[in-house]
Amino acid sequence: MEKHVVKAGQTLVLEYFILPGESRDIEVEVELAGPGAALELRGLYLCSSTEKVSIRTLVRHSVPFCRSSQLIKGIAGGKADVSFDGLIVVAPGADGTEALQENHNIVLTDTANVRTKPQLEIYADDVKCSHGATVGRLGDEELFYMRSRGIPEADARELQILSFLAPVIPSGRREELEEAVRKTVNGSRQDSL
Repeated sequence: MEKHVVKAGQTLVLEYFILPGESRDIEVEVELAGPGAALELRGLYLCSSTEKVSIRTLVRHSVPFCRSSQLIKGIAGGKADVSFDGLIVVAPGADGTEALQENHNIVLTDTANVRTKPQLEIYADDVKCSHGATVGRLGDEELFYMRSRGIPEADARELQILSFLAPVIPSGRREELEEAVRKTVNGSRQDSL
């Protein structure tokens, strides 16, 4: 398990990227231990075959006036098996906490499996906390619209996936991730034939 303690006024930025063909187990625990401490955690996964991905996060808001943001997005195709288990704990007296936890997923095949479990434990009164998760498929209406404008289906699927992942793609890795998306779309199309 990867553990971090963030002290007063510090900001910790964590980024996780799982590319096609990689099976990974990510387990991270962060304690916001001083007023003004902040966490920005972003991640994405692209699975196109038989990858197994497990992501577990635990964020502890131990003192007042800390902020955390978690955004993890992923694409599961082939026979991939993905799980997200996230927990935010706001300690008694940690008033002024702001915490956000989101996990959003697109499933490309009937054989891919995604489980998501975002959780909050709040023991303070004056806080702004939220969590959410989605698991869905590519939008048929959007694909139809793009195809009716002359965009081939594979390209339309790639554009839709890149748009979905855009908030978690760092600018320096866009080209690498575009190629990974292409590989994921093509691999998942082969699995569904």
